[in-house]
Amino acid sequence: IVDRSARLLAVDAEDLALDLISTRSGGPPRVANRLLRRVRDYSQVRGDGAVTVRMTEEALELLKVDEIGLGDSDRRLLSLICQQFQGGPVGLSTLGAALSEEPQTIEEVIEPYLLQLGMLKRTPRGRMATEGAYRHLGLEVPVGLGGRACRGGRSPLCRRELS
Repeated sequence: IVDRSARLLAVDAEDLALDLISTRSGGPPRVANRLLRRVRDYSQVRGDGAVTVRMTEEALELLKVDEIGLGDSDRRLLSLICQQFQGGPVGLSTLGAALSEEPQTIEEVIEPYLLQLGMLKRTPRGRMATEGAYRHLGLEVPVGLGGRACRGGRSPLCRRELS
């Protein structure tokens, strides 16, 4: 997707830089394309217009997109659940009020990638953070959470920690 978009936009880019954008986008083509355009713009302003690995890393750092593709809003949601709500469960409307976001935005925009990574669980009582979320945020994993939060999770963090 990113390679094709780079060609369509006539972006001069290193293959490794495009791979980095693809990895950090978290999967959805619209996110990958948005990041490509933002990195391209950054490279044009700060460099010679070429999208290099260095320019890509700088742009992604400026955009606050971390090594597994979580953005600021993703980390804010996880941090809120982990720290203010002791890992959950917490209702969607409560999260919306605490984050000043519409519940629908949380459910449709923020949650899907966190669920895919295994950092968030939906339960009948509300949203819960998983062990992977605590580890990614650098927080101590609560004793009761144990390894069960990562069981069956697809997060590379969970697999890395448990193997």
